[in-house]
Amino acid sequence: MNEDVKEIENRLQEIIDKNEDAIKGFQKAAENSKDVGTKSYFLERVKNRKNFLAQLKNASPELSLGNEEIEGTTAGAAHRTWMDIKAFFSNDNDESMLEEAVRGDKSAVEEYNEVLAETHVPARVKEILREQRDAIQNDLETSDILEDFR
Repeated sequence: MNEDVKEIENRLQEIIDKNEDAIKGFQKAAENSKDVGTKSYFLERVKNRKNFLAQLKNASPELSLGNEEIEGTTAGAAHRTWMDIKAFFSNDNDESMLEEAVRGDKSAVEEYNEVLAETHVPARVKEILREQRDAIQNDLETSDILEDFR
């Protein structure tokens, strides 16, 4: 296999892993949230990230980008455990879950920017990555507003 193709595949797999972790993290945040609006906000983000996965996999069917199962990473599982601990000891679960969402989204934006800087990523895939990164950036702003509102 061409080394450039393998590198693109690896980088896109990192983005897919990040999105799988986000899906599981937002599900966990929804479970830990008490406010119906906050819970709904997290569940909507789960739906968005599932769409992100489908877009990436459909844009690059020739690449091996994992299976249909949402598995997540070991680091993501550790982070979700931290979310449970934080929720247990927090007086305001919703605020602590929003804080974790902000932290995860900032990390995701950095990851997207790194992949977008790669020269070998096909233009169509870069376009999808930019759209997704911008949506995450938008979510960050919404999370900040929700945190300020609380």
